[in-house]
Amino acid sequence: MRVSQAIEKRISCRAFSSKCVSLSQIKTILEKATRSPSGGNLQPWHLFAVSGNALKNLLIEVEQELKLFPKGHTAEYPVYPKELAEPYKGRRFKCGEDLYSILNIGREQKEKRKEQFAKNFKLFDAPVGLFVFIDRNMGPPQWSDVGMYLQNIFLLAKEYGLDTCALESWAVFHELVQKHVSAPRNLMLFCGIAMGYMDNNNRINTLRTERASIAEIADFIGF
Repeated sequence: MRVSQAIEKRISCRAFSSKCVSLSQIKTILEKATRSPSGGNLQPWHLFAVSGNALKNLLIEVEQELKLFPKGHTAEYPVYPKELAEPYKGRRFKCGEDLYSILNIGREQKEKRKEQFAKNFKLFDAPVGLFVFIDRNMGPPQWSDVGMYLQNIFLLAKEYGLDTCALESWAVFHELVQKHVSAPRNLMLFCGIAMGYMDNNNRINTLRTERASIAEIADFIGF
């Protein structure tokens, strides 16, 4: 698969099949992804791959916490700016509305929307959860390094026939994840990643979010 094909085919998969993912596949993807750019070669990421009973136990505890805290706990960093300006606010709003439209969930159906949100914390039934941490001493440049590493993971997953969904929502349960994976306290949870084989029969996976035109995002000078 060409890189351009992997970019085109990658989506945020929100429904997975029960087919297992092998440890060797995960190791290969994570190892190849390390060729990502990294300023000063710091490689400021650390991942915990969780599956089987270990993942089941984590998801059970998170499910119990959601009953008490429907929006989760408090993340250690702001997932979104407090006041999103346009065009970013509109893009985020449309993404959510397009998703609920595919599911035929109206704005007034609050409980169904809450149920769909809770599926983030079931990893959309993916058999593997990757939990991505960064050292607390790192700053914005190193956060961008982590982002580039994650993009490599997503594209390599497509090459190996797998799908993924990046879930910054998991940052609101950082303490539970930290406990279950025994992460050192110097590490901060950035996000979770659901990984597995797409359920092609679930209509939610037909969602294709829009992208801004090149005219909106780029200026060309001196050409």
